[in-house]
Amino acid sequence: GATAERSAELASLAGAVTGCTRCRLCEGRTQVVFGSGNADADLMFIGEGPGAEEDRRGLPFVGAAGELLTRIIQAIEMSREEVYIANVVKCRPPGNRDPQPDEVAACRGYLERQIALVQPRAIVALGRIAAQTLLGTDLPIGRMRGQWFRSQGVPTMVTYHPAALLRNSALKRPTWEDMQQVRDFLRSGSLRSP
Repeated sequence: GATAERSAELASLAGAVTGCTRCRLCEGRTQVVFGSGNADADLMFIGEGPGAEEDRRGLPFVGAAGELLTRIIQAIEMSREEVYIANVVKCRPPGNRDPQPDEVAACRGYLERQIALVQPRAIVALGRIAAQTLLGTDLPIGRMRGQWFRSQGVPTMVTYHPAALLRNSALKRPTWEDMQQVRDFLRSGSLRSP
């Protein structure tokens, strides 16, 4: 069926990305972190880039921020297996620095293809880099969060990156409010503005 076909296309894209040398990030990686989850997901999370643990294991969001993301997903009564998780850049930036614009640009086609293949009903952009990349804006995260935008035609909610919540617990409440909007949209199919 269509889901099997999509899974196969995602797998073949993942295979192609494994050998990618489009930007300098390929020089320092242990492995590419393509994405993981359900090829038929209603909800897709997009973060910034892999960290040390992700680079080691080849999976997105497996460190401390990943554990928090799992809890955030569970809080809206979903499981990690139901969603699809990816990052803007697929290779770890050295020292976890922000990915640079040319690195983001080099990797962008892969992300766009992932979104097109998964065809989620909604996207959650985790943090400033993901939001700015998906929405083509340079607005600060505080101005974007809690609002619906569209990315490739898909309703996209901007919220804080789980790593930011680990550093600043005051961000947990607004993130929870953002995620409730996502949950309500997935249940009802209609967008409500705050």
